[in-house]
Amino acid sequence: MDQFSRITHNPAIMGGKACIRGMRVTVGNVLEQLSTGRSIEALLGDFPYLEKEDVLEAIRYAAWRMQEREIPFSIAI
Repeated sequence: MDQFSRITHNPAIMGGKACIRGMRVTVGNVLEQLSTGRSIEALLGDFPYLEKEDVLEAIRYAAWRMQEREIPFSIAI
């Protein structure tokens, strides 16, 4: 996870959820806002302590977490 320098996990902050730079803003919060159609610029206006790179890294982190792996298995009958 070294490629995500702006994403932090701390059990004392938001229950250990993925947050932006140790703040109480989770990756999920950012993605939820974007999913409603808000632009990055509008999001940055609402959260002036965030930077554009924070939002972009949250998107990259979520994409990384959602990558699926297919694991072949067989069932013995």
